[in-house]
Amino acid sequence: MSDIQDHPTQPFDHKAFLSTVSRMPGVYRMIDGNGQVIYVGKAGNLRNRLASYFRSSGLSPKTRSMVRHIQRIEVIQTRTESEALILENDLIKNLNPRYNILFRDDKSYPYIQLTDHEFPRLKVYRGPTRGRKGQFFGPFPNAGAIRYTIHHLQRLFRLRDCEDASFRGRTRPCLQYQIKRCTAPCVGLVSAEDYGRQIEQAELFLKGRNEQLISDQVALMEAAAEALEFEKAAEIRDHIEQLRRVTEKQFVTGFNQDLDVVACVMEQDSCCIQVFIIRGGTSLGNKPFFIRSKLDDQPQSVLESFLIQHYSRHPAPREILLNLEPDNPEALQQALGAVTGQTVALHHRLRGKRRQAVAMAERNAREALQRHLQSAGNLGRRYRSLVECLELDQAPQRIECFDISHTQGEETRASCVVFGPEGAIKSDYRLYRIQGIQPGDDYGAMRQVLTRRYGKMIEQPDSLPSLVLIDGGKGQLHAALEVLDGLGVLNKRPDLRVLGVAKGPERRSGFEQIIDERDRVLPIPLDAPALLLIQQIRDEAHRFAITGHRKARGRARTHSTLEDIPGVGARRRQLLLQKFGGLQGVKKAGIEELMQIRGINRETAQAIYDTFHG
Repeated sequence: MSDIQDHPTQPFDHKAFLSTVSRMPGVYRMIDGNGQVIYVGKAGNLRNRLASYFRSSGLSPKTRSMVRHIQRIEVIQTRTESEALILENDLIKNLNPRYNILFRDDKSYPYIQLTDHEFPRLKVYRGPTRGRKGQFFGPFPNAGAIRYTIHHLQRLFRLRDCEDASFRGRTRPCLQYQIKRCTAPCVGLVSAEDYGRQIEQAELFLKGRNEQLISDQVALMEAAAEALEFEKAAEIRDHIEQLRRVTEKQFVTGFNQDLDVVACVMEQDSCCIQVFIIRGGTSLGNKPFFIRSKLDDQPQSVLESFLIQHYSRHPAPREILLNLEPDNPEALQQALGAVTGQTVALHHRLRGKRRQAVAMAERNAREALQRHLQSAGNLGRRYRSLVECLELDQAPQRIECFDISHTQGEETRASCVVFGPEGAIKSDYRLYRIQGIQPGDDYGAMRQVLTRRYGKMIEQPDSLPSLVLIDGGKGQLHAALEVLDGLGVLNKRPDLRVLGVAKGPERRSGFEQIIDERDRVLPIPLDAPALLLIQQIRDEAHRFAITGHRKARGRARTHSTLEDIPGVGARRRQLLLQKFGGLQGVKKAGIEELMQIRGINRETAQAIYDTFHG
């Protein structure tokens, strides 16, 4: 975004403008002297709302600052206030104005999916569920909640979670079967009928119908005992005990429907919104959202913006309980109905267990906000220490850190993580696949990632960082400086600092050495908050790089060369591996030997042979 002009060439004539504005509902866009939209708002009465920005007193310093930059205002009339809410939400997402609150939460909520195969698979799914095959349970607010549930599902119902390719190609049970987490349908150790019963039990559990599930199991145990099948009865008894223990650990709310509980609390200019997700009477967990108010926003208006933005991207239940009354609950309900495609009821005057649920959410939001403010204070101290230790004129507004990860040159990945004064900016993280270098050449990998990163940014100097951290010693640092100098980045940003983060002489964590552009080791005390900040950023770059590398390496190692050969499907791959004892045996086999496999003719055998022998 271009810099906002401090002094517009001509003051905005708000009196003349207001005389032309109607009192209808609508949306307005405030635009600065550079043509940038700096704020989008909505109103039930456009003239009254816009006039409130130009009153002589009662405005906060932030609002007065925004008003000084207004060069013109554009207005769009709507039929109703709910239409204005929807349009305002769309414009904020598309334009991202400087003074608007935008809740950045690009990652969708995860679901548990039971696929629609003959032997359904248990998996984590993110994305839209409408039109997708299989059954979906959720949404869960975070990965921890879904991992906890899947862990118990595998222990209790022994459902498969393997990839379809692995399922089709197995010739003997895997470790999951050995530790009693799967009944091995891949090799026929369980019938489709029995596996179907496992699925039915898992469905009851996921729908929160635990009492029915336990009652069904008790009936099966008694039937087995009457038939003198005492071992089977004992096995079912143990299963019932496991179910009871897991059920006791679940947080059962006492509700029998799906709903969300949303609480908003503000302190100074910081806000926390807690969302508790309840499905089938069971709490699936909660998720906090933190933002800083950019104007003199009231909690009700922040909550209103959150509800529209959040539920336009995530599934909404039929009922949402709130700790605050929105400014216009009827218009908000209509807008939510329009963006979600269903009727959504908002309730804020509550009694009994609903009131208790909202009070719990509000208490959690307040405690989370206190922890967040304390953490932000610590981050502020670290930035101030960084300014002092590096002798900077001001705190860096954008820090980028790079790291390289590979295993003996295999599947090399480079990470770039981005931090600002408020912490990590995860939406700006990037992971690069490094190709065309000598395996294990870390210097070459660093040159490539920096060239790709800043070669595109050089024409926009304002987007360049003010501090670049390189995970490595003098060699990596020199490679980085060579690239940045060659691209002209150092000329465009003469104030740019580039530092290497090297392990100390003993290569111990916490004793890193910070090397500057002149190969000097900066004398930063080991207990300085600045060093802790650098270590935090470097560790995040390392985590991001190694996670990306491990995923890529895992994909490469589970991919069989046989899968790339035309005419060799899952069944033929299985027969080949069985006949020759694995991939190495297939490589050594001749064309005549390969033709002995059922369904493989000379042409296919020749293709297999040529794949391994060129």
